[in-house]
Amino acid sequence: MADAPSRIGVLVFPGSNCDRDCHHAVEQIMGISAAFIWHKESELPPLDAVIIPGGFSYGDYLRTGAIARFSPVMAAVTRFAESGGLVLGICNGFQILLEAGLLPGAMLRNRSLSFICRDVRVRVDNTATPFTGRCKPGQVLTLPIAHAEGNYYTDPATLASLKAKNQVVFRYCAADGQVTPEANPNGSLDSIAGITNAAGNVLGLMPHPERSAEALLGNEDGRLILLSLLDSITRGRFSSKPVMA
Repeated sequence: MADAPSRIGVLVFPGSNCDRDCHHAVEQIMGISAAFIWHKESELPPLDAVIIPGGFSYGDYLRTGAIARFSPVMAAVTRFAESGGLVLGICNGFQILLEAGLLPGAMLRNRSLSFICRDVRVRVDNTATPFTGRCKPGQVLTLPIAHAEGNYYTDPATLASLKAKNQVVFRYCAADGQVTPEANPNGSLDSIAGITNAAGNVLGLMPHPERSAEALLGNEDGRLILLSLLDSITRGRFSSKPVMA
């Protein structure tokens, strides 16, 4: 594994705290090689996918993801995504994707104005993405969240477009799959927990699949998302190429 070319890049910013979890999930769950990519890098090596992990990039100063968006590596990630490369943003990674304009909308403070760290349920509303192919339509997954700014918001026209184009992939829900206000942990608009871009190759979600992908952790629901990504890489639908500055 260590000698194989890295197929997934895991970004590392000052303050990242889920980069090693994601690296472990890629190599131990997905069974392929991963490489850490420092935020100052201005180009990416040949990769099949990029993961932007959770954490507190730059200490969440100004607002979540606002400084990380200007890191040299994000310009390379933008070019990678525009060329069709797969990009997965988890929690703070989702926030960074929003700030970078790779996904529409913004994150507000949680409705409770407090940090929330617990398991939640999300319903899979789109299985036709590179990240959800192993899921069943309407399947309910239990995944952990850990955030203070997970309250997704966008304007009415953008929300209508997201829904019309089936870009809402995950919604917070009850155990029976019903989307209810009580099941929404942070006040997110339309109970949105994860969305894709229009092309479908960029996904941002607030829950952490890498923290719920092994029996040792007591929950393997996140494994479905990681293995769906692996399936997409294996099929080679999305291009893998170096992205130069």
